[in-house]
Amino acid sequence: MSNPPGTIAAKPPKRAATSYACTECGTVSIRWVGRCPECQAWGTMTEEGARPTTLTLPAPVTPRNAAQPISRQDSAVARALPTGIGELDRVLGGGLVPGAVLLLAGEPGVGKSTLLLEVGQKYAAVTGSPALIVTGEESTSQVRARAERTHTMHSQLFLAAENDLGAVLTHLDEVKPGLLILDSVQTIASSTVDGVMGGVPQIRAVTAAISSVAKERGIATVLVGHVTKDGSIAGPRALEHLVDVVLYFEGDRHSSLRMLRAIKNRYGATDEVGCFEMHEEGIDELTDPSGLFVSTRDIAVPGTCVTVTVTGRRPLLSEVQSLVAAAYGNGGSARRSVTDLDASRVNMLLAVLGRHAGVQLSERDVYAASVGGIKITEPSVDLAILLAIASAASDIALPSTLCAIGEVSLSGDIRRVSSVQRRLSEASRLGFRRALVPHGSDWSQLAGLKVIEVPTVAKAWDFVAQL
Repeated sequence: MSNPPGTIAAKPPKRAATSYACTECGTVSIRWVGRCPECQAWGTMTEEGARPTTLTLPAPVTPRNAAQPISRQDSAVARALPTGIGELDRVLGGGLVPGAVLLLAGEPGVGKSTLLLEVGQKYAAVTGSPALIVTGEESTSQVRARAERTHTMHSQLFLAAENDLGAVLTHLDEVKPGLLILDSVQTIASSTVDGVMGGVPQIRAVTAAISSVAKERGIATVLVGHVTKDGSIAGPRALEHLVDVVLYFEGDRHSSLRMLRAIKNRYGATDEVGCFEMHEEGIDELTDPSGLFVSTRDIAVPGTCVTVTVTGRRPLLSEVQSLVAAAYGNGGSARRSVTDLDASRVNMLLAVLGRHAGVQLSERDVYAASVGGIKITEPSVDLAILLAIASAASDIALPSTLCAIGEVSLSGDIRRVSSVQRRLSEASRLGFRRALVPHGSDWSQLAGLKVIEVPTVAKAWDFVAQL
């Protein structure tokens, strides 16, 4: 039907643009794609609907929130308070900062809830302020039973079982805690946000709301996060940007050792590590864990060598073990098996060993591993790995009081590493009598410890073989 003469046809309304968001990382796209361009996950783009376009206008600012010179800001408000757990304080950079939001992630069963239960009890005992644990996965009676078993009961430790964000905020108004532990953030949902519990919109909304309240009231907050099959934190990547500290609690199910690492920390370094030991009655911190990573034996055996690694400011003794055997049943190809070491670096050391030390292993199986379940990736462990493999291949036992420190290059040279004096001090404290270090290292004499500088792999092996 045509329009009457003299009239102008009305334009049809524009169709609202539909957007799509990734359920894994939260990336937004204006069109649907099968693979997320950010996290590379397949089939995770879901329709979110139209995004309204609005113009943001200047808003009034209260005198409390007005911009002020940095010299007028009170730094004492953000001063860390010790938790009473030294290993946790080491990783955090001194303790919990009021208003800080922490994200603790780890595999199921690693001991996150047990650790945080002790953190809550220690915080209440040290500061005298209430600590509130909100659990969305367990009942309060189950948490009470664990507290009795691990001896973490305290009158100022409060428990609540909730899955609604509004109810959590009500508990904060009533208890007024100095520490909030939310276990876990994936089990809390907001009634004002669409989406299922644990989905990207819910996790983002819950984290943003809790962070806003925590910073406004100065409540130190710990959020427990789930991990995916590949070990990354479940939920959108924006979750890690919303918090101040991201911690990983990791450990082998078959070992009692647990390691706490920081991959993001606005209040301290991210290269520190905390060591804990799990047992039936709870979890204990290990202030001197070096003994866990070194075998205790009276007679030296071939294929072992001790080194000293440095994580943050902490030196740790670590033992490398190796086994070299004839290649039987592999179709003529030698097998290489590496556990808790860098496999590509071990293969490189095998080539260096054959080229510069005359130890040929092309037709023999080689197995290499670290002791105690600790993963060693620092280059300073190269010399110890190389000597352990050469010891196993030649059936020559290295002295049990010998440690080796140094990075090995492709040319067969031994390069200098950092913190040599700190490493040597730790070796001397634990009773070692000889230490091999790179030529030209900065060190001073220690009582009872003989330090030998070796420039090349060949010189190091010749010295060790003559002991």
